[in-house]
Amino acid sequence: MADSTFMQGVLQRVLRHDRVLVVAGLLVVVILSWTYLLTGAGMVQAMGDMLMPMSMGPWTLGHAVLVFAMWAVMMAAMMLPSAAPMILLYSIIARSKAASGELVTASGGFMLGYVAVWATFSLAAAALQYVLEQSALLSPMMASTSTFLAAAVLITAGLYQWTPLKQVCLRHCRSPIDFLTTHWRAGVRGAFVMGFRHGAYCVGCCWLLMLLLFVGGVMNFTWIGGIALFILIEKLAPAGHWIGRGAGVLLIAWGAATLYSMA
Repeated sequence: MADSTFMQGVLQRVLRHDRVLVVAGLLVVVILSWTYLLTGAGMVQAMGDMLMPMSMGPWTLGHAVLVFAMWAVMMAAMMLPSAAPMILLYSIIARSKAASGELVTASGGFMLGYVAVWATFSLAAAALQYVLEQSALLSPMMASTSTFLAAAVLITAGLYQWTPLKQVCLRHCRSPIDFLTTHWRAGVRGAFVMGFRHGAYCVGCCWLLMLLLFVGGVMNFTWIGGIALFILIEKLAPAGHWIGRGAGVLLIAWGAATLYSMA
């Protein structure tokens, strides 16, 4: 009986400090991710053979795993800061429902679902990198060597900023309360499903912005930081949706200018 009372007391203290735990967890993951990218830990090993002529052969399994890991860490570094408000709000609501007797999971379950979507995207991005590399369309810094391809990505990304699908996905990312009100599910599976669904909206919002890495260079840290900052502004700034559309116009103009330079 005493043990049960003690454990309940511990649980209550954890619940009271869950926001601190969530913030600390997010900070640790983001800091470690950016440290990995900025120090190039593992990246040089993963990409070192790209300094060789582009006629290299197929990847080994080990190389493919390292490339996937690079993309996964990069997505965590770029996307978790803009997802923080959603994750924090989920933790607050989950704590409230737990206090009223409803079974909920820790915020880690929600984060796991969110990260699972971006891990899937990372797998697709690594596969695309392989195709582009084998087609001799990437430089050693993993930027497009094809002016036409770079222009096509820029214009497509710019046009996508104005599409209804982009706006729907962005609206869900910008409105955590509306998302949680509409999609709330209880239980372990429910937390994961909610995180996965929110992650899917984020992928729908940002996937073409991520492909811009193949224009500026996947290993270009300035480019990585710039895209991450833009995503943060687009999702969190009061006029973020208009900023996103304005950026779309600039991307289209940039792509058109790139095409014109080919003439």
